Amino acid sequence: MQRVLSTYLFRQHKLTTATLAEVHAAGFGAVELFCARSHFDYRDPVTVRETSEWFEDHPLKMHSLHAPTSRESGPARESGVPISISDPERLRRLDAVDEMKRTLDVAEAVAFRFLVLHLGASRESFDLRRMDAAFSSLEHLVVFAKQRGVTIALENTPGELATPANLRHFIADTRLRDLRVCFDTGHAHMEDGVLPSWEAVRDLTVTTHFHDNHGDKDEHLLPFDGTIDWPAALHAMSTAPAAVGGLPCVLELRENGSQKLTLAQAATVFERFEQARAAV
Repeated sequence: MQRVLSTYLFRQHKLTTATLAEVHAAGFGAVELFCARSHFDYRDPVTVRETSEWFEDHPLKMHSLHAPTSRESGPARESGVPISISDPERLRRLDAVDEMKRTLDVAEAVAFRFLVLHLGASRESFDLRRMDAAFSSLEHLVVFAKQRGVTIALENTPGELATPANLRHFIADTRLRDLRVCFDTGHAHMEDGVLPSWEAVRDLTVTTHFHDNHGDKDEHLLPFDGTIDWPAALHAMSTAPAAVGGLPCVLELRENGSQKLTLAQAATVFERFEQARAAV
């Protein structure tokens, strides 16, 4: 199992090379960098160069980038003006496409495999205008990404717009064959459930977000701290066609309340994963 940590856990702070070193020391082999300018400023050449130089000198790998979801007005992910490639308003959509291209340009300094991208904002209703706008955006972005050795992976998000089934239909209908899926366990658990959601995109999934909740709020808890049936989920996901060397297990966690989640706690979840899979 490929052990990957999303820096979403540290999103309220500026990402430093010292933090990356701590992630590696905790036993992770790779990271997903969360693109928020107060955290990892993908637009800043100095930040990108320093990050690239650090990765060149250390064994920790950069697995993926999570595309920005908003123009921040504060350090939290949910703040600011949304950035959406499915915005029906053309100027805002083109502006979002430009922002994704700036994110993908990071690959010219430091290689990564996947750009995890939201089709739209969370909790959006299904809207054919938005799907058409997303197609217009992605037919350019897929080529732009491929030229940089990156695959775009659309993430299933809460709401009607980006359910696993709708992502599957979108990829089939648009014939954007280089598009893939980032399967998010927590979001699936809030909607149709992990197992049926997984079956809808099993053959399209190339990367993941693993986190838990109680089925009603997007809590981003440590696995086993919510109500997902992890033994069943792990057994199902172990058969992914794209799982060469094991499907990447990207922990996308956040601190809730005053309790601080440590890297050591995050790392121990992999032992529980192995025990759970062995018990099935």
